[in-house]
Parts: sequence; structure tokens; C-alpha cells
Amino acid sequence: MNTLRDVGEFGLIRRVTADRVQPGTTLLGPGDDAAVVEARDGRVVACTDVLVEGVHFRLDWSAPDHVGRKAAAANLADVAAMGAVPTALLVGLACPRDTPVETLEGIASGLWAEASSAGAGVVGGDVAAGPAIVLSVTALGSLEGRPPVTRAGAKPGDVVALCGRIGWAAAGLDVLHRGFRSPVAVVGAHRVPEPPYAAGPQAARAGATSMIDVSDGLLADLGHLAAASGVTVDVSTSALVVPPRLVEVASALGVDPLEWLLTGGEDHALAATFPPGAVPEGWTVIGGVTEGDAAVLVDGAPHEGAAGWDHFAG
Repeated sequence: MNTLRDVGEFGLIRRVTADRVQPGTTLLGPGDDAAVVEARDGRVVACTDVLVEGVHFRLDWSAPDHVGRKAAAANLADVAAMGAVPTALLVGLACPRDTPVETLEGIASGLWAEASSAGAGVVGGDVAAGPAIVLSVTALGSLEGRPPVTRAGAKPGDVVALCGRIGWAAAGLDVLHRGFRSPVAVVGAHRVPEPPYAAGPQAARAGATSMIDVSDGLLADLGHLAAASGVTVDVSTSALVVPPRLVEVASALGVDPLEWLLTGGEDHALAATFPPGAVPEGWTVIGGVTEGDAAVLVDGAPHEGAAGWDHFAG
């Protein structure tokens, strides 16, 4: 089995970039000192996420292509949450020299597949030696002439709406922590999120006043939105339907499935605020915005316990 030590940095780059198809926004792809990506309205949306082996993924739980897709999705969802259309990914990879090339090719395949599903390309990056596999992915996007939708625009009287699934990745992670590999549907949700990329630009066109990617938990991320906007957000649990599959898994594990929906992360749904009557098709109203201190309430009261994931808590 070939390792990175055998093929070298540039051998690996040739393997993972050969015969890949780029979108029309990529004017110059991998192979030069830098890529050239079209920015038609003169602005570029940019974001970066880092995934660390043993923290964000485990290769005994996920196949390499799952890791690649997850790394891409975490960034592409942030672009969509600004109301933008993803255009390109840049990938920094550090890994041990004895990492099998097959593993790295699988990660690269996942990155390319997820980027392609969002209409973006993988346009460049870097490879370095390190003690564990670390992926640093930068995503670029186009606002297509629209203003960005930030976290800071929610207004009293707006409604809060959600697009995409929540709770599934958290359920899958709980299942894996218990030593199981099924049900496949929930474990698969932890391995590969399914962000609603097109919903971001859709929300922007519909007049969304603020928006955020739900990566750390619905309450935690709505807390960031509430803080940036200086408002109170109230989530109605009656609007959060727990899917029957999650009810079954929660019963087997002895947990409350609603907590997965409220505080579970890594599904990368989109949460946004809209003026009443402006919520587009495919979005579900789950609460409202009122005047008050920057806070998130659940059914009118503070939520007891953690609101979501915090890397540095505890």
C-alpha cells in the first residue's frame, strides 16, 4: 500500500486533481501559484473551517470520502448562510507521512463530490506533514449582486424560520458513542451532512433580515444571531417536529429527542429571520423575534443546560 511518503506532495496533488471538472467560475484551477476565480460583482464571500482527526471525525467511524464531504459541507453551508452561491474551495491538508494514499484520495473524492453538488470547484490548496490528519478548507462564494445576509439584521416582529434537517447528526453521534453502527440513516447523517445550499440565496431573494448556519446547535447559533442583532429570539417547540426515526432511536438510548433538535450540531441547516409573510417555500416557521436583551428562549423561558457545542467549554 502506497503512503504519502512514497508518492510525495506533488504526486498526491497530481492524483487528486487529474481529470476533475471545474465550474465556469473557475478561470484557472490547480497547478499554478494561485487559482483565479470569477467574481462578477466585485465581491467575494470567504470563510474557513478546520477539521481535526479525533475531534471532528474518526476514520473508524467514517470512510475517507465521508470526511471530505463533511469538511466541504461545513464551509459551503457558511457561504449559503450569507445568501451567496458557492464558487470554489481551497484545501489545506496536514497528515502523517505514513498516511495511505488511498485514504487521502478518498478524502479528496469527497471534497470534490460535495463541492460539485453545490456548483463549486476545488481550485487549489497545500499539503504538509503533521501528527494527525487536519483539513483546513476555505470556501468562496458569489453574492450575485445582492447584499450579504448577516447575523445582525433581525428585527422585532420578524419570524424565525428553518430550512434543512436538525437533530440527525447529533443522534448519529450518540449512536456511535454507544458502540453501534446503525440505524444507518442517523449514523449516515453524522458522517455526511446535507445542507440546503440553494436555500441561502433563496432566503436572500425573499428578503431575509438575518441568517446563520446551524453548525453548533440550533439554540447556540440562534444565540449568535440574537447577540449580533440585539434582540430576543423565542423558539416554539410545538413547531419542531421530531421525526419518527429519531423518536425510535431516542427511546432505545433513553434520551429526549427534542434535545437533539435544540442543541445538536453538524447538520448545517439554515436558520433565518423574515418579515411576516415573506417566508419562502421549503422553510418552516419555528419562532419569533421580540425586543429585549440578546437572548434565546424556548417556549418563552430560558433553556436549562448547554445550548450546543463549544470547543473550549469545560
